[in-house]
Amino acid sequence: MLRLSRALYMEMVAHCLAGLPDEACGLLVGPYGGDEAAHLFVTPNAAASAMVYEIDPKEMLRVDRAAQALGADIMGVFHSHTHTDAYPSPTDVAQATDPGWHYVLVSLRDTHPVVRSYLIRDGQITEEPVEVPGLGVPGLEAPG
Repeated sequence: MLRLSRALYMEMVAHCLAGLPDEACGLLVGPYGGDEAAHLFVTPNAAASAMVYEIDPKEMLRVDRAAQALGADIMGVFHSHTHTDAYPSPTDVAQATDPGWHYVLVSLRDTHPVVRSYLIRDGQITEEPVEVPGLGVPGLEAPG
């Protein structure tokens, strides 16, 4: 399960909407391998593309240092899909190199953004529930 505060959830979705027409991205910070994100760092999409995202290595280092200063770690990444479901593409799976991270997708295909989170280990995709206290958004929580 991934837990996000309402404020972090809203910041993440707002960043994704502001990134249109390109994909937007950022990093989640909290306990590595943990379930609750304590901070969110938005990053530019170095690919400047509506089809893929890329976080510049200098941005990764900046966020990693900021996380360490907070006594935390990078625990996940989020990015938007501008025209497709909130499900990892083959490119997303290939880029998912850290088995301890949460991989969050924000689909902007429909009228309302849809947020889903996945664990991706050795190419295997497992959806996990996303919990945002006080936010009743259809399609937010993972099925089952």
